[in-house]
Amino acid sequence: MDFPTNLGALVDAGYKPRTIREEIRANVFARLRAHQPVIDGLVGYEDSVLPELERALVIGHDVIFLGERGQGKTRMIRALNGLLDEWVPIVEGSPLNEDPLNPILASTIDRLNSEGPKTPITWINRAARFSEKLATPDTTIADLIGEVDPIKVAEGRYLGDADTIHYGLVPRTNRGIFAINELPDLPERIQVGLLNALEERDIQIRGYKIALPLDILFVASANPEDYTSRGRLITPLKDRFGTQITTHYPTTVEDEIEIMTGEGKLPLDVAVVSPEPISLIIATMAQLARHHSSISQHSGVSVRASIAAYESVAAAAIVRSVRNDEVPAVVRVTDLEAALPAFVGKIEVESLDPREGFKVGSALLRQAISAVFSQFYGNQDATALVDEVSQTPLELSADQPNTDYQALLASYPELLAFVGTRHAEEETPCFVDLALEGLVATRRLSRRTFADRVTFGPGRD
Repeated sequence: MDFPTNLGALVDAGYKPRTIREEIRANVFARLRAHQPVIDGLVGYEDSVLPELERALVIGHDVIFLGERGQGKTRMIRALNGLLDEWVPIVEGSPLNEDPLNPILASTIDRLNSEGPKTPITWINRAARFSEKLATPDTTIADLIGEVDPIKVAEGRYLGDADTIHYGLVPRTNRGIFAINELPDLPERIQVGLLNALEERDIQIRGYKIALPLDILFVASANPEDYTSRGRLITPLKDRFGTQITTHYPTTVEDEIEIMTGEGKLPLDVAVVSPEPISLIIATMAQLARHHSSISQHSGVSVRASIAAYESVAAAAIVRSVRNDEVPAVVRVTDLEAALPAFVGKIEVESLDPREGFKVGSALLRQAISAVFSQFYGNQDATALVDEVSQTPLELSADQPNTDYQALLASYPELLAFVGTRHAEEETPCFVDLALEGLVATRRLSRRTFADRVTFGPGRD
């Protein structure tokens, strides 16, 4: 990097200081002119959250994101760092990232006056200008604002001297973005200290008041339930935010699938085939859960639930493929049982019975299978297939090799005719499972489980 290394060279290069809001606004404008979203990688927020965020950043508002868990609040906050300039100059050694042409500490001003054009300049990356803190009840003023440094006092400095302070996260984020997650969990006395630093432009430590004109964009997140129950924001701090943006879960199955498959982490050294019905069933499960009466809607059903379920069913297919020495690992509908521990672990069922979560999860899975079965086979007559399986019950195993399905179809011609050949050949086991499990979900076939084997037979009245 061929950047100026002292104050004189910086001035000669034509450098002009600008505030953090001016900097972000310019970079937002650059994205708008290039027809790019203000934040990349967000799905389902194109017509709701992102336009509100664009307007807030353009006008220079501090922002609070309000929404349930798993709605991308933290991801959006961290992505804001990409709207900062990649490199900015600071006075070398400044604890507050001071602009060489706009210093704020008396000691830095004295240094600039004494060293003049030869004052050393260093450059910091945007990553060093973003600080994030999870609000917890044990958070202290020292963590956020700072504390008197006893070593500096022992060296002969006065307590009221700004140079005696060991600065906390907020001052050290000067000329950057400071983010605090779950803001209502912050004790009220700490909120007051935060307000002083961000609004009144001073800090109060040990009874000493020090003027500190910090240049910070303040961003926070909060859960609506915590916002009113577990904690609260003091009115002056709540009023400090120029814009409150309400986030939401994916409103369509398509958005849920895009997020789920994009965020799901599958092993790179194993080939995994996940046919379309699998992602549709998991996404439908999540959508149904967000309206289920037994599931706490205050806590929400995070997108992490569908992501974890997607990863779990892939893991089940991988285990089977390794045991059978098969490549690729093909996910089957019967693998969806493996999704329940991951999915249920991320929902809160309003019951004292710990088993109720799995009951609700199993019911949601059956509903989702039924819906996706109707989507693929709803217009087909299943009478012949139901008669065939009723007369000759069919047995499958969770560890059964995919190659066994070809022999199975040869023995059940109505099943072969019903499933058809509209899918890739390697996906056949998944569609066979979908046909059978769908007929069970719609009560036209029965399903009995013994150990790892499942028997499909005559339906129930």
